Amino acid sequence: AMSLPISRRHLLAAGTAVGLAVGLAAPRPAQAAAPMLGTLPPAWHRFKWGAFEATVISDGHLPLGKPADSFTGPGAGDIPAMLTGEFLDPNAATLEQNILVLNTGRQLLLFDTGMGESMGPQSKMFGPTTGRMLANLRAAGIDPAQIDMVVATHAHCDHVWGLVDERGGRVFPNAQVAINEADVKFWTDDANKRGPEFMTVFIDGAKKNLEGYRDRLVMVRDGQEVVPGVTAIFTPGHTVGHTCYAVTSEGRTLVNTGDLAHHQVLLLRQPLMEFAYDTDPKRSAQTRARMLDRLATDRHAVLSYHFPWPGLGHVRKQGDGYAWVPAPMNVTSLG
Repeated sequence: AMSLPISRRHLLAAGTAVGLAVGLAAPRPAQAAAPMLGTLPPAWHRFKWGAFEATVISDGHLPLGKPADSFTGPGAGDIPAMLTGEFLDPNAATLEQNILVLNTGRQLLLFDTGMGESMGPQSKMFGPTTGRMLANLRAAGIDPAQIDMVVATHAHCDHVWGLVDERGGRVFPNAQVAINEADVKFWTDDANKRGPEFMTVFIDGAKKNLEGYRDRLVMVRDGQEVVPGVTAIFTPGHTVGHTCYAVTSEGRTLVNTGDLAHHQVLLLRQPLMEFAYDTDPKRSAQTRARMLDRLATDRHAVLSYHFPWPGLGHVRKQGDGYAWVPAPMNVTSLG
């Protein structure tokens, strides 16, 4: 290529001329006179999974407060260092609530419901940031009446309290509810109120929400399909009937892990750490360690209910434990 000799003096002169022209023609520069908007967009994320279409809906932040109040046992002494090492607040454990909506082409399924409003003020026991599921569902173009089945991982407040409204009316008027039978029995049995303080309100809430669907409960069984493409994986410990669900289409598997692990750092680095809301903390830890190993070995994609929005990623082995690898978000195409 032929280069033309241009002197620095010519360049400077040209630049000055352009600067003068722009200076004469330009209006006054904007000075941030626009008001700050102070609003957020609705929280939903959509993607293809084989022949299925998936949408993740947020029910909002669920703040647990001081980490040491919820996470105990093996490795608990390392909590502050583990959190600060990942640029997280060592004094606050904040969880997300990532609800999966799955369109199989034949049925529309919603996995868990968030905190809802069925228990009035009790539904805000974790603060005002929860209970966003319905607003975000509608913002994503989905009508609750379109849901054919609500698939519950377990019967805790932040998973089933959105089934009915405060008056006990069905939020999903055309839906069945798929859930493990052991969880239904445990969380509707007043005899279990003798446990920790939270048990009474958890049981009252489960009874109210499941009652509205008592003639349309579908009991899920380990290793069996709930609907074609969705298989139950029995993972007890967090609750007696806690269940993960493998979503498989065109050879790709995404495992909806529910509450297998509540925190992407603490319970992955230290799988045998215990969590205050576990029905059987020791069994929960063993289940978690076994299932994390399976997810890391099989390299399955994961949707975790409580991990950072939108909860999509993979689990890989790291040291004696595991690490969370978030999936890149594609917001340009359904891909």
